[in-house]
Amino acid sequence: MLSVTRLLCGQVSSGDALRYGRSSGGPAHLLHYAREKKPVVVWNVTRRCNLHCAHCYSDSHDRDYPGELTTDEGLRLLEDLRAFGVPTVLLSGGEPLLRPDVLELARAARELGLRTVLSTNGTRIDRSAAREIADAGFSYVGISLDGVGALHDKLRGKRGAFDAAVEGIRAVKGAGMRAGVRFTLHALNRDQLGAVFELAERERVDRLCVYHLAYAGRGGRIRRHDLTPAASRAAVEEIFDRVEDLHRRGVGMEVLTVDNPVDHVLLLRRLRERDPERAADVERLLRWNGGNQSGIAIACIDPEGKVHPDQFSWHRTVGDVRRQRFAEIWSDENELLRPYRRRPREIRGRCRTCAWEPICNGGLRARAESAYGDITAPDPACYLTEEEVAAA
Repeated sequence: MLSVTRLLCGQVSSGDALRYGRSSGGPAHLLHYAREKKPVVVWNVTRRCNLHCAHCYSDSHDRDYPGELTTDEGLRLLEDLRAFGVPTVLLSGGEPLLRPDVLELARAARELGLRTVLSTNGTRIDRSAAREIADAGFSYVGISLDGVGALHDKLRGKRGAFDAAVEGIRAVKGAGMRAGVRFTLHALNRDQLGAVFELAERERVDRLCVYHLAYAGRGGRIRRHDLTPAASRAAVEEIFDRVEDLHRRGVGMEVLTVDNPVDHVLLLRRLRERDPERAADVERLLRWNGGNQSGIAIACIDPEGKVHPDQFSWHRTVGDVRRQRFAEIWSDENELLRPYRRRPREIRGRCRTCAWEPICNGGLRARAESAYGDITAPDPACYLTEEEVAAA
């Protein structure tokens, strides 16, 4: 996860990280640079969903799924995560608001002192629901959009989904919560990147997260519609341009890119050309961040309690919270996590000699494995040229 706004526009520095302490107890926006990387946990509380999104990594449908953690198991899990020092729990799905006890779980997390985030399609949030979500203690609500109007509805598999999602954003803001838009970028919606920026600004959301396509679940089935590396790079350059424009105009929305840490390299190269003094400080922050954090500072717990290195790697299980405490699973002694934590990671091809590795960490392993059937393969979404890799 790359905070383009904070790094490109000078809103965070290495001095901030040092001043507040490079630990998981610092301010939320400095967690990316912490020395002690306790994981943000994505808990998919249910697999059921009322939509049928083209890129859904959990391959969710509108039906019941057996074996999901019970309320009591969920409450014990939250106590376990709090005891381990997890800084944030992101409740996701499927559609988490289809789980009847999701607000009860959120209230319990708040009482334990856990910061909770809700990831939702937004279609079930009206004013009344937004008040209940706020009362449950969520600090932030991220609502997914795949485009504007009819394209969103087509990619989400339901007419009216776009209008309902926008009303959800407005209801969240009206209830006094921080709201964000989550936009997964690929060839089917590339031409709406600008429109999504404009919508996010118009609705005064606090954050816009632009995700690169992960080849997991149904996302793996549409990978033929992923952007080419050159097109992906051009899109990220456009994001950087738009962020600088927002900053010049005093718009306070934070913009992030997610799931392709080569974006970190591109941002640093941009700063080296335009603001070398700032670039040196940003490079320090990016090295502290360490690039892809799957299995390190990001963990996923699926609806049945199985633990994975990230939310796109349900095919790789490293533990089960029904059998072990999370602290035991996330231990450095867990052999199944070592491929993710080894520095440098064992990755074939040009990654092996790339000097950008401390900033990128080899990209998203789930995407490489899906594309090539090998967890040690290079990430196919890397858009650096051979000359850039060689000159690093």
